[in-house]
Parts: sequence; C-alpha cells; structure tokens
Amino acid sequence: MPFVSPEDFAKEKVGAIQEYSILAWQAVANIFSRPRYMADLYTQMDLIGVGSLPTIALTGFFTGSVLALQSASSLKTFGAVSMTGNLVALAMVKELGPVLTGLMLAGRNAAGMASELGSMKVTEQIDAMRALGTDPVRKLVTPRLYATVIMLFFLTIIADAVGIAGGALISVAMLGMNASTYFSSSYRSLQYADIVQGLTKPLFSAFIVATVGCYFGMTTKGGTQGVGRSTTQAVVVSSIFIIFVDLLVTRAMIGIFGR
Repeated sequence: MPFVSPEDFAKEKVGAIQEYSILAWQAVANIFSRPRYMADLYTQMDLIGVGSLPTIALTGFFTGSVLALQSASSLKTFGAVSMTGNLVALAMVKELGPVLTGLMLAGRNAAGMASELGSMKVTEQIDAMRALGTDPVRKLVTPRLYATVIMLFFLTIIADAVGIAGGALISVAMLGMNASTYFSSSYRSLQYADIVQGLTKPLFSAFIVATVGCYFGMTTKGGTQGVGRSTTQAVVVSSIFIIFVDLLVTRAMIGIFGR
C-alpha cells in the first residue's frame, strides 16, 4: 500500500464524506420530483424484501430460541423462569430484531448494491446512462433507497414476531412452560415506547445500508479488483454505522421515553 501523507489522507476522507452526503441528499430529494422510476422501485422491493425474507426469518427464529435458553438458565437461579417471555419479547423488539435485521441486510444487500453498481461503473454503463440524459442517481440510487426503507421496516416486524415464536417453541418444548403464559407475559411486557424504539431503528439502518452500498458502488475504481474492494467496504462501513447509530437512537429514545 503506497504511503499517503496525513494531509492528503484527511483531504481524501473529507472529500468522501462530502461526496456521500451529496449522493444521499440527491437520492432522498429525487422522490419529490419527476421522473419517478416506480417499476425499478417495485423490482428492488421484491429483491430486497422477498429475497431477504428466508434469511431474516431464520435469523430471528434462532436468535429468539437461543435467547429463551440463555434467559431461562439465568432466571432459574432466582425462580423466575416464567419471566422468559418478558425477556425474549423486550430483547427482540427493542434491540436484537432491528439490529440483526439491519446487519443481515447490510451483508446481503449493501454488498449486492455495491457489486452491481460497481460493475456498471467499471464497464462505463453509468457514463453511457449520463450520455443518454438519464440521471443515474435518480434511476439507480433512489429506488434502492426507498425500497430498502420500506422493506426493512416490515422485515424487522417479521424478525421480531418469528423470534418471539422461536422463544415460545423452546419455552414450551424444553422448559415445560405453558404457551398462553409465555405469550401473555410477552405481550404485557411491551409498552408503546418499546414498539416505537424498535420500529424507529430500521429506518436509520435502511438509510445506511442503501446509501453506503450505492455510494461505494458509484465510486468504484480499478476494474474487477475495485468491485471486490467496494463490496467489502460497503459491508464493513454499513455494519459499523448501523451499530453506532443504534447506540445514538437508543440513547435518544431512553431520553424521550425514559426506558
């Protein structure tokens, strides 16, 4: 790796942040003006939402199952195994459901966006699009951004529900709990603030997954090797951003709702 002076390194990073911010703003603002590529939006919703459904469902189910096992072994010490449903529901809805769904989507879709757009960039398809008068941000980035925001919201709800169901299966089959007791305690443990917190995080995660994936794809350089590099960077950067923003949103929600 060639040596880069600190000044050039700082300039490069500031330039990248500026470029990313402009791309993200254009992608958001494009929805308010014509033309809108609705067919591309529906195609992306199918690819992102339906395509990710098995992965998200399996992740939510096994996470809820493991959470029930771990919670029960700790609660047994205090004679409070009946509280397993509370812990699984709160953990899935407030934290694990939104974060794990965001991370799984980052691994699957941010990488996909970066590799697809990166391949178009190095083969000059994006330049050809500009030459024909089509705005590549409006055509390629905006549909992916809004499709990710819409579908990640619903995928998170599915992950929460499947995770709680996975916890129920373990609680009933292995811990001998009554199913109605489990679901009743899960339902009673959740409050309005928990639902709001759990459904706010996916909006931020979706924005990060789509904009970071598209940014690295649209700025790919260096042929097929550059496509691989952009794909890796998209997954790493979006995953770190998701966890960091999760911390900020959690702190803000605790400040607003007190829990």
